[in-house]
Amino acid sequence: MTPLRGGVPEIAKRPLVPSRTRRRYPACPVTNRPVFYLWCPSKMPDFYQHDMITTVHDLQSATLTQLEDLIRQSTQASKIGLVLPVTASDMRAAPFDRIVQELTKADYVHTIAVTLGVAPEQDDYTETLRKVAPLGDRAKVIWTDGPEIQGLYQELIDAGIPVSTPGKGRSVWTAFGFLLADPQIDTFVLHDCDIVDYDRMLLSRLCLPMVHPALDYEFCKAFYARVTDRMHGRVVRLLVAPLLRAMKQCFSDNHFIRFLGNFRYPLSGEFSLTRNLARSNRIPSDWGLEVGTLAEVYRNTSLKRVCQVDLCRLYEHKHQAMSVEDKTKGLMKMAIDILCTIYRTLASQGVQLSRSNFITLRASYLRAAQDCIRQHSANAVVNDLQFNRHDEEVAVESFAECVTIAGDLFRNDPSGAEAIPNWTRIRAAFPNFVRQLRDAT
Repeated sequence: MTPLRGGVPEIAKRPLVPSRTRRRYPACPVTNRPVFYLWCPSKMPDFYQHDMITTVHDLQSATLTQLEDLIRQSTQASKIGLVLPVTASDMRAAPFDRIVQELTKADYVHTIAVTLGVAPEQDDYTETLRKVAPLGDRAKVIWTDGPEIQGLYQELIDAGIPVSTPGKGRSVWTAFGFLLADPQIDTFVLHDCDIVDYDRMLLSRLCLPMVHPALDYEFCKAFYARVTDRMHGRVVRLLVAPLLRAMKQCFSDNHFIRFLGNFRYPLSGEFSLTRNLARSNRIPSDWGLEVGTLAEVYRNTSLKRVCQVDLCRLYEHKHQAMSVEDKTKGLMKMAIDILCTIYRTLASQGVQLSRSNFITLRASYLRAAQDCIRQHSANAVVNDLQFNRHDEEVAVESFAECVTIAGDLFRNDPSGAEAIPNWTRIRAAFPNFVRQLRDAT
């Protein structure tokens, strides 16, 4: 066997866990399921490219040290700003401690903006400051529930700008504004704070396509496999993927649907983008954040400057409940928000959507989703994963209801919850706002 150029990747030094012995290894602190690793010397990665965007694969030929050296060389003049949106509960969980520990060695990140939300108590803010202290002065905590930031939000609300809805969308938008005040920062990177198996390989692969001088991308989206002893990612596997297949049948000439279909994991919370896009993109304030971000990217940049990157890992983080009986919670709420975002994006492009369209779309979705279940079942059998076909069928039937529920919501309110305006508009109306935001932080 020919050795890998550059030696064995550092990630290969982790233990490989045979399927029959997974339970001998420590359980995930969040899910209590066995944790095992993706890398295997015999794994054969593909290099398939989609037709509209570039896919950067994990070909397992570069080490973490090599990638980080490249990033350091590439960021001599243009700096990286990292956004970490975190809630009080996630801040106190084990994954956040691991992320901070890893980031202490990521010296190529110039500024780390930790946006603390759903944290009404002063103790939440104080504890976050203590936890990020090992990162030094480059870590800034933006307490979105604090009196200073709330006062700035109120100034915008009084001017008719919708920033009253708390959540990840507002946290990300606030962090972007904070980073825009620093002219040295050219690349904005974001990842979630509940990633159980986080390491710097994830961060380096997310940064490098954006900062390397030989590349000219403006947006980079992550993809990965969400697998433990079973497949996760139900909203992507059982709603978004089959829905896009169905939409290609119903709206065969629509380029935005084709664009979404090029992403292997369109709901991933990890992406990086240029300063220009951070300033130009509007940000949804609900569960439509990820799809809404892709819609803004589609609108604001050339498709040849969009890529997706394989983060070379089995990705594990907390899981939402289905909440089949209550469509205002859990994955049902997430599904409806995502569907409404897609419908409204199509309408903004001149696509006419009637009730008959949604009935047809639901029928087409059901057929596509049933095919997906058959495909995932085969994947589970060959990879020795647990697979409950009944649960998958129930999820699909529930998502099918969401297709028409979201259609009714869209028809009753075509505009819906207004996205937060982009920072170009904010800075035009309030020239000193980003400076006030930095002072408040």
